[in-house]
Amino acid sequence: MARKEIVVEEVQKLMDTLENVRNVAIVAHVDHGKTTLTDSLVARAGLINKELAGAQRWTDFDEQEQQRGITIKSANISLGFNYDGKDYLINLIDTPGHVDFGFHVVRAMRAVDGVCLVIDAVEGVMPQTETNLRQALKERAKPVLFINKIDRLINELQLDAKAMQDKFVKIITQVNKIIEANAPEDKKKDWVIGVEKGNVAFGTAYNKWAISITSMRKFNITFKDIYEKCAQEDHKYLVERSPLDEVLLEMIIKHLPAPSVAQVYRIPVLWKDGDLQSEEAKGMLTCDSKAKAIGVCFGVVHDEHAGEVAVVRVFSGTIEKGTELYVSSKKKYAKTQQVGVYMGPDRVAAERISAGNIGALVGMKDVYVGETISADPMPAFELIKHYSEPVITKSIEVKEQKDLPKLIEALRGISKEDPTIRVSLNQDTGEHLVSGNGELHLEIIEYKIKNEKKIPILTSPPIVLYRETLIGKAGPIEGKSPNKHNRLKFTVEPLEAHILKAIEEGEIKEGRPKGREVWEKLVELGMDRDEARNIYDIYNGCMLINSTKGIQYLNEIEELVVQGFEEAMDQGPLAKEKVTGVKVKLVDATLHEDNVHRGPAQMIPTVKRPIYAGMLYGGTTLLEPKQKVLINTLQEYSGDVINLTNGRRGVLEGMEQEGENAAITTLLPVAEMFGFSNDLRGATQGRAIWYQEYAGYHTVPRDLVTKIVKQIRERKGEKAEPPTPEFFMEA
Repeated sequence: MARKEIVVEEVQKLMDTLENVRNVAIVAHVDHGKTTLTDSLVARAGLINKELAGAQRWTDFDEQEQQRGITIKSANISLGFNYDGKDYLINLIDTPGHVDFGFHVVRAMRAVDGVCLVIDAVEGVMPQTETNLRQALKERAKPVLFINKIDRLINELQLDAKAMQDKFVKIITQVNKIIEANAPEDKKKDWVIGVEKGNVAFGTAYNKWAISITSMRKFNITFKDIYEKCAQEDHKYLVERSPLDEVLLEMIIKHLPAPSVAQVYRIPVLWKDGDLQSEEAKGMLTCDSKAKAIGVCFGVVHDEHAGEVAVVRVFSGTIEKGTELYVSSKKKYAKTQQVGVYMGPDRVAAERISAGNIGALVGMKDVYVGETISADPMPAFELIKHYSEPVITKSIEVKEQKDLPKLIEALRGISKEDPTIRVSLNQDTGEHLVSGNGELHLEIIEYKIKNEKKIPILTSPPIVLYRETLIGKAGPIEGKSPNKHNRLKFTVEPLEAHILKAIEEGEIKEGRPKGREVWEKLVELGMDRDEARNIYDIYNGCMLINSTKGIQYLNEIEELVVQGFEEAMDQGPLAKEKVTGVKVKLVDATLHEDNVHRGPAQMIPTVKRPIYAGMLYGGTTLLEPKQKVLINTLQEYSGDVINLTNGRRGVLEGMEQEGENAAITTLLPVAEMFGFSNDLRGATQGRAIWYQEYAGYHTVPRDLVTKIVKQIRERKGEKAEPPTPEFFMEA
């Protein structure tokens, strides 16, 4: 029998001993050593040779990951271990650190109960470290900390033992600050980390050794021993005395919760729309494998033989081959054709996936990431909300028309696997517009289409996605239907910034408000109660409110008013970019008594035109995406770096100096970042490392708006000059 089949048999047995199951994600900033660390656990489970651990980077099995030396997508692996005479099952997810693939980290958090946060001892807490830890705490995943590459502090930075310990204290303090700000109130005391608690370990993943307070006592090894052997580069001695897999395993098992413990406090947060007194809730809160099957899909893998494979965390019940499951968004049942567990690149068939575990389901067609699947219809889990937005677009078209169906299928599969990608069709040119989080993100998609799907394509240079927003108020403005039988009056005004923030952060859900929870929350945020109770729709961070009283037939055209509003918010009047942060109020209406005269062709223009005219009267401007960029370089180059970023409209946010090094933080528009890497290399003679993270949309400087609007309109085949309000009022 093959080794993997033996492993699956072991995994299957261990699934049911819930107190011995751990669901864990390894998270970190890019290049801090997650995948190298994961190797040691994979080797301990017997899937790779221990000698190769650290160098093999086994969970980076994708060809692009191997070429680029970074993790691009999460890898799931279920491993059986014997520790202290007991058998344990660890469902492990190795996540990416690069900002462009942050969504893989976000969705992994839904599946796990704990995270092992990895931090490079030299670089310390970086932007992505903070983002990932905040996301883990938001999803109620408990953290432990591994400080990696500590040999660099001795051999590269030449730090003495005291300076080294000071560095550790600084990292631990920064991590605890994030935990204290984001952990649940009743868990803060338990979740903060400390060397004396045993939930912090130090070591070097590449050299396969580590220490924690527990291992120092257990293996009778001191910090002095570590320092001396590390300075002598005698890693073999340290591996024999205090092996990494032993230290890591002890920390995960002792300090991260079993599913039956974690689901008690996670379910009320992840399932806010559910009734916690219901039968479903009881099954999930007790992690009962005999209850009704309920789970959340947190990954979709496109398999050329099996089709779409849903990677699922099961919260209650048991799923096996032939189980009928209700797919929440599709409002229909699907039957599982096969269940399995992931061993990195391979999906190996299993008999069942029981409550508290992670597995793969074949046969769940058309599921998406965040999908709720259950034995019976039930309220869905909270949407998995990503913190960044697609900011760059490329147009993709086939070289030969016969390949068009293949391209459509490929894009459909890729956008299922990665929901942060937006794909739309330009009706006029027939090109597919693909939007992603950054240049690297789009490069990977292009590579997949050309090399993996073997489709010859042509692509445009990357284009930045802008947004339109409102500066002032306008209205009431009346729109007449083309047949002159219907009139609608609207006012427009900017949506309050704190309400827009609550929508962007997922506190207030987009769509048609259901129940009183939405308007109660808005009233809490300071919105007028009447307005909050009469919201028709929340879309793209914009709001449509019915402020009319007693208008006859209005309920019959409500759907068309919402449709017209959404179409207007998808393509603004200035440059046909998405609109955000606008509050639209319907304040009056005169409608024909016969519904034949109130069809879509009559009502949709009657909604869009006055909204557009109002926005232009009120004053419309552009918002552009920005990145927060952290640049580490030598002090002597810091002036050149600041000149370079200033020349690209950068806003200096901070500068720290430590010895010869300088850390410069700046806010840069995405539009100014093309070619930035090469220019930075030139300015610092290659002596700079830089990282970026999404920093939201910001107002474009007034003197640039006209120029950018003109460029966008010409690119879209529109007249260079934007329309006037009067253009939309000419019925």
